[in-house]
Amino acid sequence: MLLWRKARVIYPQHSKLTDKEKTNICYLSFPDSNSGCLGDTQFCFRFRQSSGRRVSLHCLLDQFDKDLPVYLKKDPAYFYGYVYFRQVRDKTLKRGYFQKSLVLISKLPYIHFFHTVLKQIAPEYFEKSEPYLEAACNDVDRWPAPVPGKTLHLPIMGVVMKVRIPTCHDKPGTTQIVQFTQQADTNISVILPTVHEVDLFRCFCPVFLHSQMLWELVLLGEPLVVMAPSPSESSETVLALVNCISPLKYFSDFRPYFTIHDSEFKEYTTRTQAPPSVILGVTNPFFAKTLQHWPHIIRIGDLKPTGEIPKQVKVKKLKNLKTLDSKPGVYTSYKPYLNRDEEIIKQLQKGVQQKRPSEAQSVILRRYFLELTQSFIIPLERYVASLMPLQKSISPWKSPPQLRQFLPEEFMKTLEKTGPQLTSRIKGDWIGLYRHFLKSPNFDGWFKIRRKEMTQKLEALHLEALCEEDLLLWIQKHTEVETVDLVLKLKNKLLQADREHLPVKPDTMEKLRTHIDAIILALPEDLQGILLKTGMT
Repeated sequence: MLLWRKARVIYPQHSKLTDKEKTNICYLSFPDSNSGCLGDTQFCFRFRQSSGRRVSLHCLLDQFDKDLPVYLKKDPAYFYGYVYFRQVRDKTLKRGYFQKSLVLISKLPYIHFFHTVLKQIAPEYFEKSEPYLEAACNDVDRWPAPVPGKTLHLPIMGVVMKVRIPTCHDKPGTTQIVQFTQQADTNISVILPTVHEVDLFRCFCPVFLHSQMLWELVLLGEPLVVMAPSPSESSETVLALVNCISPLKYFSDFRPYFTIHDSEFKEYTTRTQAPPSVILGVTNPFFAKTLQHWPHIIRIGDLKPTGEIPKQVKVKKLKNLKTLDSKPGVYTSYKPYLNRDEEIIKQLQKGVQQKRPSEAQSVILRRYFLELTQSFIIPLERYVASLMPLQKSISPWKSPPQLRQFLPEEFMKTLEKTGPQLTSRIKGDWIGLYRHFLKSPNFDGWFKIRRKEMTQKLEALHLEALCEEDLLLWIQKHTEVETVDLVLKLKNKLLQADREHLPVKPDTMEKLRTHIDAIILALPEDLQGILLKTGMT
């Protein structure tokens, strides 16, 4: 994590950024001039890491990554920037305005957490300047490691934040904040119920009639533009869209706030090829013309404060979008595969009429998206699990068996009896939705992870099968050369298990080390010396 103020000051000072990364940060740290953001504004951006960089901010995070939910794992190719921007009138300055941004750069997508951190330190920093920032960085240096599942107490300039980072073992859809004791903890100033979630209903509020269609577009990795009046609205809406398919990870690129100065501007706005699978949040009117060939565009007005409900936007034809002055709406010719769920719309509308708090509306909407995503993904999980070889086919003396190939048509046949109709009330062309999804980056990313997990499981089962064998009896029937070869293979297995974090029981690893030591001791002394020096036992 590093803190950035303009282009002149970076903390910690040993942090390394390329010139290209610095340029991106400079342009992304300030709203477009047309946004007219007066007062204090917070938003988020995401930018691509320069290729070929050797020094990285995330090497220390690798050991914790494996226990995070897939949608919270760091992406080695991208940084997040969290911005606190202040613009106030000041007649003493040449421009007539005081303008300054404090930016926190991180590999971690902990949106709510980092916005809270900046909210604690930025206002004071604007008044007290560099020494205050140095003191804040000293506090951050003393923070414990970001261990998933552990309750963390994080002091920052006289305030203590209490937070818990989710783990991959948490039940999806549950609020995983620590159950606090009844007595007040006088040392705790801020308790964060989440590290990463945004106010989902506030972001979807103008378009909640079309939330299911937007869920489909995000699920399928369709090119999508959010045109908003400010970086705050654009970034919150893009992050809400990405979040709506949770616990599935959105595997394509997304830019909560994108400008004409971005290093990928030409790549993403070219008309010489089809728009890429990416979600862009923009505020500059120039994009209304530059991106009008994109197939799906959401035009939103100012997001209302909590409790105020904006007018619902309509789905409109793309040809009606001429400028950013066009009326708010969802501009697309996309025809959803699924019938609209009127039940959730009635539930949210009733909440609006009864003035239900935005937090409660967000809980309802998040649960709806979760159930929809789970209904969609469970049949895929069930089919992929069937690709796993039977455990009895695993032999300690042969290489682990391979997974069966994923066959789309074979999967489609399973949907008749074990499809989403078992868990979802929504009707429609589910098979058409699956066919489209199987061609998307989100499927590629999801299946790549599942295939890796199952391959590692096979490796772990193979290790367990080896440990159950009487290896001392085996070496009595084989030559010294074969025994040495076995020892080397077992050592490689241990290294692989450690390197790849294979799901192996701790006692299995210890048993394997014991086997290796026993085999080495049964060999002649000259071979013992060589093998003891070869790798770790």
